[in-house]
Amino acid sequence: MIRTGFFIAFVFHCLQALSHDGVIQGMVRIRSNGEPVQGATVQLLQSRLRTSTDAFGSFVFGGLQPGQYTLAISVLGFKPDTISVSAKAHVTELVNVWLLETAIELAGVVVTHREEDNAQTANRMDIAMRPTRSAQDILRLIPGLVIAQHAGGGKAEQIFLRGFDLDHGTDIALSVDGMPVNMVSHAHGQGYADLHFLIPELVQKVEFNKGPYYARYGDLATAGYANFNTTNTPANMLKVEAGRYNTMRAMGMLSLQNKQLDNGSRQAYIASEYNYSDGYFENPQHFNRFNLMGKYRAVYNDRSILTLSASAFGSKWNASGQIPQRAVDQGIISRFGAIDPNEGGSTSRYNLNLQHTRKFANEAELSNQLYYTRYAFELYSNFTLYLNDTVSGDQIRQKEKRDLAGYRVNYRMHHHSGRTVWTTETGANLRWDKVHNLELSHTLNRSIALEQQALGNVDELNAGAFVSETLEWANKLTVQAALRYDFFHFGYQDLLAAPSAESSRKQQGTLSPKLLASYQIGPRMQLYAKSGIGFHSNDARVVATNPTLATLPQALGVDVGMRWKPSSRLVIDVAAWWLRMQQEFIYVGDEAVVEPGGRSQRTGLDAGLRWQLTNWLYADADINWALPRLLEEPKGANYIPLAPTFTSLGGLTARWGKSWSAAARYRYVADRPANEDNSVTALGYWVADLTGKWQHKRWELGLVVENLFNTEWNEAQFDTESRLKGEPQPVSELHFTPGNPRWVRGYFAYRW
Repeated sequence: MIRTGFFIAFVFHCLQALSHDGVIQGMVRIRSNGEPVQGATVQLLQSRLRTSTDAFGSFVFGGLQPGQYTLAISVLGFKPDTISVSAKAHVTELVNVWLLETAIELAGVVVTHREEDNAQTANRMDIAMRPTRSAQDILRLIPGLVIAQHAGGGKAEQIFLRGFDLDHGTDIALSVDGMPVNMVSHAHGQGYADLHFLIPELVQKVEFNKGPYYARYGDLATAGYANFNTTNTPANMLKVEAGRYNTMRAMGMLSLQNKQLDNGSRQAYIASEYNYSDGYFENPQHFNRFNLMGKYRAVYNDRSILTLSASAFGSKWNASGQIPQRAVDQGIISRFGAIDPNEGGSTSRYNLNLQHTRKFANEAELSNQLYYTRYAFELYSNFTLYLNDTVSGDQIRQKEKRDLAGYRVNYRMHHHSGRTVWTTETGANLRWDKVHNLELSHTLNRSIALEQQALGNVDELNAGAFVSETLEWANKLTVQAALRYDFFHFGYQDLLAAPSAESSRKQQGTLSPKLLASYQIGPRMQLYAKSGIGFHSNDARVVATNPTLATLPQALGVDVGMRWKPSSRLVIDVAAWWLRMQQEFIYVGDEAVVEPGGRSQRTGLDAGLRWQLTNWLYADADINWALPRLLEEPKGANYIPLAPTFTSLGGLTARWGKSWSAAARYRYVADRPANEDNSVTALGYWVADLTGKWQHKRWELGLVVENLFNTEWNEAQFDTESRLKGEPQPVSELHFTPGNPRWVRGYFAYRW
C-alpha cells in the first residue's frame, strides 16, 4: 500500500511538472498579530476548487489555466475576504491574505466534503458557544461527552461517551499538544487520563472525533480521541476568582516575547494557576492545585515551526468518596457526609514537549515531536467500607511513580492533477512507560499500611506506524484508505512474589485498517460513511502474567452521517453508529483482580444543532442515544453497568456589543442500569449552569453559577457491596457521590 501511494504521487507530480498551467499559492494570517490561520476555507470561485490552510496558514491551487481568478477566504471568527489573482502559465503567483478577527457568525460556516475541515469548524463553534469555567469543563467541549468527579476534585474525571463508561480513559485517547494524557497500566485503572495539568484559559482549540476510524491514533482510540491545543499567542493577563465553600483561584499569563518578523515570528509566554477550595462536603476537601506552563514558538521563513513547552503540576486533596444510599436513608450521615473521612490523595506531573514542523518546496510537511513526562500518583479510597476488615475498615492506597517518553513523526504530501487531489500521509510513534513501585495496599487513616496486596514494576513499550491515502475528486468526493500497525512489549516484575525474579513478559502486535468516504451534495450538505478497526491495550499486570487473556482486544465500528446547513445560520449534524468490542475485561486496580466481560455491542444515534437565532443570540444542543449490550450473557442479564443510554447537552449564549455576554447551559443524563441485570438503577439528572461577564477595554468582571436551580443530583454512582460498621451482613446497593449544590463564584480579570 505504501509503494502504491508513493507511485501514484510520483506520477501526478511528474504530470504536473510537464503541464503549462499556472499555480496560485498563498498564506492566510491574522491581521493583528501575524499568526498563521490553520483550517481557513479557500475557494477558487471560477473553478469551484476548494482547499483549506495548513499549520503554516498556507494553501495552493495547481493546474490552473491562465486567466483571472477570485479567491474567497472564510473561517469562523474572522471577517471573510475576497482577492482577485491572475494565473499565468509556468508561473507560481504568491498571495498574502490578512484576516480581521470579528464576532462569531455561523453564516461563515462552510460545509465541505472534507470531514477534517468540518470537525475543525465544529470545534470553533463549540469553543465560542460553550464557556469554559474550569479544568473539568475542558472535557465537556467534546459533543456528547459527560463527566463525573468522585474523589474530591483532584482525581481524573470518570468519562461517559457513546454508550461507554470509559472509567477514567480506557477507550478514549486524550492528548495535549500531541503529548499523551492517558496513562497505561495505571495504579487506578487502564488509560487513566488526568487533564488537570492544563490551564483552561490556555486552550485554543480541541481536535476531536468519535469512533476508531483515524490512523493517527492507535491505543485507546475506540470511542474516539481528543487533542487539546494550547494557545500560541502570548498575552498579559491577571485573573482572580472567589466563591462559596472557601473557593479561591488565581491565574496569570505574561508575554515574554512577541515579535513579528518579515519572514516569521518569535513568541513566548509563561502562565500559572493556583486553585483552592474546601468544597461542599461536610469534611473539608482542602483541595489545592498549582500549575505552571511556559511555551516558546518560532516560525522561520514561513517554512519551519519550532515549539517548545514545559509545564509543572501538583495537587493535594481530601475526599468523602462514594457513600451508600442506606446510610443517608437511615440518617447516619447526610448526602454530603462521609463514612471514611480520610480519603484523598496527591498527584504531580512535569512535562517537556518539543515539536518541529518543516515544509518543503513541494508543499510536503514533515513533523517531529519528542516528549517526556515525570509523573507521581497516590490515592486513598474506601469503596466497601467495612466489608473485608470489620475493625479497621477497607481503605486502600494506590500509588505509582512513572517516567514516560515518546517520539512521533508524520510526513504528508499533496499532489494535484486537474480536479483531483491525492494526499499521502505516513507516520510512526514510539512510547515507553517505566512505572516504579506500582502499589495496592490496605491502609488505615492514610498513615498505617496494614497489608501490601500488590507491588511491582511495569516496563511497557508501544511502537506504531501507519499509512493513509486520500483521494479528493472535484470538491465532491473524498475517499480515504489507511492501515495502522501497533506492536507492544509488556513486562511486569512482581516485587511481592520474588523481588529479584525476572519480569513476566509478553509481546503482541495488531493491524487496524480504516476506510472513510464523504460526498458533498451541493454547498449545504455533506454525507459520510466511516468504518475501521481500533483497539485498547490491557494492563501489563494482567497480560504479562495471563497468556490466555486477550492483550489487544479490537473494536470494529461503522458510522453513517450527514452535516446539513439548511439556512445561513443553522448547522445540523446527525450520525448513526455501531461498535462491537472483542472483549470487555478490565483490570480492577481497586482490588487487583480481573473482571472478564466478554464481547459487547453498542448501537447509537448522535444529533447536534448549532443555531444563530439573532445577531447576538446562539443556541446549541447535542442529543445522544445508545443501546449498549453484552453479547455473551442472556437477555435481561446483558446490560453494561453505568453505560449511558441517553444524554443531552446544550444551551444559549448571548453577546451584546463588545462588553456583555452570558450563557445558560444544561446537561441531562437519563436513568441507566448500574449492574448487569438492571436491578439497581443509576439515577439520571438535569442540571443547569449560568455564566455572565462584562468586559470593557482591559477589564473584565464575571459571574459563574453552577447548578442554578439547586438540583439534588448524584454525580458518580456505582452498585457496590459494602458493610457499615457494626452491620451484621454486607449489602449490595447504589453508592454515590453527590453533585454540587448551587455554587456561586465571581472573577475579575485585567489584560494589558
